[in-house]
Order: sequence, then structure tokens, then C-alpha cells
Amino acid sequence: MDENEVPELSDDEKKLFEDLMPEDLNDILDTGVNRRHFLKLMSLAGSGLLAAQSAVAEQLFTKPIGLPTSAELAPASVENGVNVAFKVNGAARKLLVDSRMTLLDTLRERLELTGSKKGCDHGQCGACTVILNGQRVLSCLTLAASCEGKTVQTIEGLAQGSGSTVRLHPVQEAFLKHDGFQCGFCTPGQICSAVALIDEAKRGDASYVTADVRKKAAPLQLSTEEIRERMSGNLCRCGAYANIVAAVQEVQHGKPVEQTFRFSA
Repeated sequence: MDENEVPELSDDEKKLFEDLMPEDLNDILDTGVNRRHFLKLMSLAGSGLLAAQSAVAEQLFTKPIGLPTSAELAPASVENGVNVAFKVNGAARKLLVDSRMTLLDTLRERLELTGSKKGCDHGQCGACTVILNGQRVLSCLTLAASCEGKTVQTIEGLAQGSGSTVRLHPVQEAFLKHDGFQCGFCTPGQICSAVALIDEAKRGDASYVTADVRKKAAPLQLSTEEIRERMSGNLCRCGAYANIVAAVQEVQHGKPVEQTFRFSA
């Protein structure tokens, strides 16, 4: 189905909306079920009003929700709008965004790049990490308006090619090899952070545990302690830290790292 095509409602579904949401019926028939309609229907389900028509409601809940695309967001629907032109994963993009909109929300909601995750939304977990002009940033704390003329790289832009010819970034391959993830929610931020970290080491950038910050030697060979410190802003609730460090170390050192697992008797 075309992304702009309105899903057709069955007679039973039309009857459901006519009985429970008559004030929204014409809007639904014209544009389809949007997020507001869906949430309203969910609230009715929670109050038990859908018990007699549960089968029809279940069909509705599994249908795609009509959400506005970036092209459909007219200037009148954007408050405090500013035009932002920047590159995302090599492609030039120009958007009208709310001046208060974060880069994370812009990527996820306007550009449909949902790889960057919204974890804490307070800059504390690192799941939203992206690379901005070669530096890793927390996209939940970065205003989209501040990215004018800049280059953004997200997890979607690391691999090269597509389909059967896709070639993963070395860090992605190392994460797979060393099982650097479990649930995977933090993984996009972990990988983007690791890619930027390796570039930092090439430049000789110091960290909190650098022995002599006045002596800038590039490129750096990062120790386990250095990698742990530099990756400390990316949290993993599953606890795959040892595997993540091994993956980063393998790519940064350019040679295989043997993973050792410790078992308690």
C-alpha cells in the first residue's frame, strides 16, 4: 500500500466509529485513523466500552496509523518555525522545524531515521548518540536549529551499500563478532560513540584518564581503561560492557582480540 493511501475501513469498523466517535467519523473517512483517533479508541477500550465489539477493535489496532509525513507538516502546524539545512548520512536535507525541537526528534519523527533511540531523553544514557561534524553528541540535548550547515551521521549511515551488497562498518562487524549487545536498544548509540571514539584516538584527543594531557601523541593506542572511560557515557542495562570494550579494542588496535569469559564455579 502506498504510504499516502488511506486504509479503507470495513462496514463493521465504520459502525464502530459511528457509535463511539461520531464527531470524528467524517475526518476518519477522509484521512484515515491518525494518532489522536487511535489514542481515543484506546481510552474507550480501557473503560470497557469496546467489550461488545472487541473483534472489530482488534482489527483496527493492527492497521497502520496515518501519520503526517515531513512534507505534510505545513508552516501553520509548526510553532516558532526555523528553516534548517544540513546533511544527514550524506544526503542534503532542508526542513522547517520548531526552534525548540531536538535533533533526536527531528531524526526520528521528521526524517524517519529511528535507529537513534530515545532512552532517558535527559542526556544520561547515550542511546541517542550520533556523530555531528565528526564529533559524537547526544542528539536529545542538541537542538536541530543548531545543526544548520552541519553534517550528521547516524547508525543508518555507517554501513555501505544495500541489500545483498551491504558492507557493515568495521565497528558493526566487531560488535557482532564479540556479542556487544543483548537487547540492542543501546547498540546504535554505543556503535556511533565507538566510531567517533576511534577517530578521537587518531587525532590524539585526551580523556579523563590520559596520563599527560600536555603531551599530544597521535594516533593513540587505547588501553582497556581508556576505552572504558571514553565509552562511559553510553549505558548498557544488559551489562555487555566487556564485549563492547573488546569490539572497540579490536577495531582500534587493528588486530583480533580474544574474548575471555569468566564463569563462577
